[in-house]
Amino acid sequence: MSRPLSVVLAGGGTAGHIEPMLALADALRRRDGDLVITCLGTARGMETRLVPARGYDLRLIPPVPLPRRPTPDLLRVPGRVRRAVADTRKVLDEVTADVVVGFGGYVALPAYLAARRAGRGRAGIPIVVHEQNALPGLANRIGARLAARVAVTVPGTPLHRGEHVGMPLRTAIGTLDRAALRAQARSEFGLDADRPTLLVFGGSQGAQTLNRAATAAADRLADAGVQVLHARGPKNTHVTVPERPSGTAPYVLVDYLDRMDLAYAAADVALCRAGAVTVAELSAVGLPAAFVPLPIGNGEQRRNALPVVEAGGGLLVEDAELDDAWIGAHLLPLLTDPARLAALAGNAAAAGARDADERLADIVLEVAGR
Repeated sequence: MSRPLSVVLAGGGTAGHIEPMLALADALRRRDGDLVITCLGTARGMETRLVPARGYDLRLIPPVPLPRRPTPDLLRVPGRVRRAVADTRKVLDEVTADVVVGFGGYVALPAYLAARRAGRGRAGIPIVVHEQNALPGLANRIGARLAARVAVTVPGTPLHRGEHVGMPLRTAIGTLDRAALRAQARSEFGLDADRPTLLVFGGSQGAQTLNRAATAAADRLADAGVQVLHARGPKNTHVTVPERPSGTAPYVLVDYLDRMDLAYAAADVALCRAGAVTVAELSAVGLPAAFVPLPIGNGEQRRNALPVVEAGGGLLVEDAELDDAWIGAHLLPLLTDPARLAALAGNAAAAGARDADERLADIVLEVAGR
């Protein structure tokens, strides 16, 4: 082909779709600086901020929310799909798309249908699907039936012709050497260099259950010499702990963690939710975690964490069971046992994948005929 390859990526809505999409974009750009990358999103998603910040072209289409259960809103879906598919076809024609890669969510279904109907051949534009969660959503279940290749993050994901690839990760995470960065990371957060360290975070907005349990356990942790780095969420400024006397284990509260690579490097164990990206990042960098799946939804967070937990790389605790007593009974013995920590870290790393971005890029280029 005389013109540059044109790849369209559909992954708007939440960070769980956007981050792997951008990790793939970076991997493709490293392969070929002339390659044309176009991202599809909606005006109400995080992609309006994240995609332009990474230097990629973003085209907006109407969102197509897919109800999880039969509701009156389901009747509006066909009309929304038709409008979104029409707008998406215009974008695919304008950028002369050679391949469409979908990550699920609001924009993926219109992208799959538009790709099937567009292009210069009867088969349309070839499609690659990437599923982040252990339990796939409706858009990717449909897309998998239309796709040339289907990649999954979690082994055993029930998706048609799914092949285990892993989760595409940001370069800062995929190449992280926790041991080499530990001293710098702890200094950056005002932590002591040699104390065992617990990292607490509940996603970009924080999590009330985690905030409540961790702060209630502050004295137990301090008495055991364990320091804490805790991201409470920008709207949770009411979450506080008493100021620590000089010489005791620090408890560092922040609203948000801009540098997750430094947070992972500073920590020995994480206490966190079990979103697909979180589980993939922690296992890739070899950081053991106590996963606390969201108690709502379809149970996908529990399924996300199970392969790592079953491999001996972490713990699983239900939201209703997490409190300061659980932290004292399960996390304190782990944080103060270097041999057990090392074993869990090794198991977590063995269950992770650092090169999923490159493996998915291989698939995309192969499907595109490059």
